[in-house]
Amino acid sequence: MRTYDFAPLWRSSVGFDRLFDLINDTQRLEGQDNYPPYDIERTGENAYRISLALAGFSPDEINITAQQNRLTVTGSKAEHKGGHEYMHQGIAARSFERQFNLEDHVEVEGASFENGLLQIELARKIP
Repeated sequence: MRTYDFAPLWRSSVGFDRLFDLINDTQRLEGQDNYPPYDIERTGENAYRISLALAGFSPDEINITAQQNRLTVTGSKAEHKGGHEYMHQGIAARSFERQFNLEDHVEVEGASFENGLLQIELARKIP
């Protein structure tokens, strides 16, 4: 893992605190696993969509939180008491937490869950 010393930049810059924090957070989050898989796409000049593949989850097992320039999506699978005996279980149904850093003026417009795909609509609203 690489570490960067931003001390010289701190002395000669004003207003870039958030940028340095994002770089440090990215280094910290490199150890995260890649579950669940996701896409980030630009759908317009100031519009974005995050799509997460959540096969096996139901909408009530997923929680979306947006606060302080961070979007967090968590999911925890309810325990099944049915006594299923799997011959092969390839669908990952483990708990997860996925975080996304948002720009200052990006807001969550809405979310939809259909056919195992969670789609979160984002919009940049510049005052």
